[in-house]
Parts: sequence; C-alpha cells; structure tokens
Amino acid sequence: MTEYCHIHIAAGVIRDRNGRMLLVRKEGTAAFMQPGGKIDEREDSVQALIRELDEELALTVAPAELTPLGIFEAPAANEPGHVVRATLFGLRIDETPMPRAEIAEAIWVDPKDPGGIVLAPLTRDHVLPMGLM
Repeated sequence: MTEYCHIHIAAGVIRDRNGRMLLVRKEGTAAFMQPGGKIDEREDSVQALIRELDEELALTVAPAELTPLGIFEAPAANEPGHVVRATLFGLRIDETPMPRAEIAEAIWVDPKDPGGIVLAPLTRDHVLPMGLM
C-alpha cells in the first residue's frame, strides 16, 4: 500500500462575468492550476486563500466574497509522491489580476474547452468537471 504525503491547500475557482476561469502557472512548472497555496499553521483556509490571492495576484478579497465549494484530493502537480487536499472556494472578479511572487503566468480559459494547455490533476479531474457558477 502506497502512503502519500498530503499537502493542505486553499484554492480559488475564480470566474469573470463571461464565465471564464482564471488559471495560473508557477515559475519553472508546466501545469496550470487554480490560484492559492499551502495553509499555514496559524491560518484557516479562508485566511490562507485571501493571503495567497494578495501575494500571487494582487487581489484584495473579503471573506464574504468566497463561496465554499468543498474539499477535494488529487495528485500534486509539482511534487511527485504528494497529494493535495484542497479546500476550494468560488469567487467572481471583474478586475485584471497581476501575476507576481512565484506566478509566471495567469490566463483566462473557457472551462468547457481550456485548449491544449497542461492542467494540474486537481483542475483537470475535479474543478473543470464541476461546471461551477
């Protein structure tokens, strides 16, 4: 039986008014995924996501703007042998995110047809099939 190390993250399923979904790619990686990141010991998942969205995309978000979507698990895109346990939140924005910190690229995609980009397992196997919002 294989034992996996779980990485606990909070991530945003961010949509714009046209229904497009925001995906990000970190420096030195190929897979696009939901923005977000690891939950620090001193944070809950809402606090972690708000911090990560500010750090990675210069987005200021209030807790009331986040809609809980559930907890999902998938193989980690960038850490072999690890599984992400993601607490997902929905969010709609009208502003243009500004990639910074470790984010190399932020793109808007049609969730029904994201094109030929490489997707993280969580995005591919859980987020896109939900057809959210």
